[in-house]
Amino acid sequence: MEHPYGYIKDNKVYLKGFLNQPDRVIGEVKEDEASTIKYFEDRFDSLKEKIEALKKDIEENQNKGSFLMKLIHLKDSLLAYDALGDFIPLIEDLEKVQVSLEDIIQKNRARNLEIKQGLILEAEALKDSTEWKETAEALKNLKMRWIKTGPVEKEFEERVEGQFNQTVDTFFDNRKKYFEELAIQAEQNIKVYEDLVRQAQAAFDNPDPKKAFEISKRIQKEWKASGKVPAEKRQPLWDEFSKLNNRIFSRYKRTLQTGPQMKPWELVKKMEAMTEEMKRLAKSETNPEVISSAKKLQADWKRLPQRKPREVNLTMRSFTFFSEVVFEKLFLDKLANSKYPDFDQKDENEQSRIKSSILKDLIYRDENELRTVKDNTDNFRTQEADFEMMLRRKISAFKRKIDVKNFILKELSNK
Repeated sequence: MEHPYGYIKDNKVYLKGFLNQPDRVIGEVKEDEASTIKYFEDRFDSLKEKIEALKKDIEENQNKGSFLMKLIHLKDSLLAYDALGDFIPLIEDLEKVQVSLEDIIQKNRARNLEIKQGLILEAEALKDSTEWKETAEALKNLKMRWIKTGPVEKEFEERVEGQFNQTVDTFFDNRKKYFEELAIQAEQNIKVYEDLVRQAQAAFDNPDPKKAFEISKRIQKEWKASGKVPAEKRQPLWDEFSKLNNRIFSRYKRTLQTGPQMKPWELVKKMEAMTEEMKRLAKSETNPEVISSAKKLQADWKRLPQRKPREVNLTMRSFTFFSEVVFEKLFLDKLANSKYPDFDQKDENEQSRIKSSILKDLIYRDENELRTVKDNTDNFRTQEADFEMMLRRKISAFKRKIDVKNFILKELSNK
């Protein structure tokens, strides 16, 4: 049985040769010749549909070059494909598409070469930077762009890849060397800090307070001028260094005290008397004589010995509290007179009402500030050893300001 593109002979199905290919057997007759021929024609139709589907995928896809090898494999398979039909137009059609794809790939690779050369220039501009963090991030982004950029022609590939990698490696090698040197320097700096701690200990052990104080001042300047080390290594040294220097300073201050030394019980009695006097002034009407007496009391208090018995802690807090009451009253008088020029002409009840109103506003402001300090405590964290003490003192001072104003407010309300 004959067919335009094949025939049946000795119960075998033959495809006629094309493109210098010999005739070849593509199958056998199963049931009858007609159905067998139809089967191989249908296979040819399926092949054409497969080719059309591939062409459609190529047309609709932006990355057309990615289909080249699939197309070549399909075209090469046509010479061995078992079907009856005209293969030559299919091969020619695929060859045209292949030429088109190869042209697109060539243009893409030329464009990729331009892009990669631009990336190399960008990397060249960054390779000697010492902004380690920012530049490392920028170069990582460059590498991502490099990876996403398609291939270049084989003849350029090795050169551009090597040039880009060498440029990027230059920066990271420099960064590695810098931090290695920094680590070496940090170890040397740690030795400097350790030596300063040893000097502080030696100064603390020195029986001459003045000589120890002079050494302390010198080594504290040297500490500030010393190089950087990791915080976790510096902190323990700083804790010990500052503790020793604080003790040296305290001992030196004690030597500066002049005059006869009071016995503890005498000092307690004197402080209690001064506190009672300040309390009396705090409960008095504000006038120049009261303010002058309070200032003199404060000056006398400062001249008391630095070392005080433990049992006077409450007395000291009381003295501070009533001192602040005296001067808060003075401030309140000035504020009232500035807001009301005729304040002194008003009767006592009206004056008390005005002062109470002003105090309530001041208390509200202080309470808001205290809340802010407490809420933002974490934002003030530092590595300094005395941070917690500073924070407690700050909060305590706010609370005392509020207590002082409430004390005066209560006094006004009882008038």
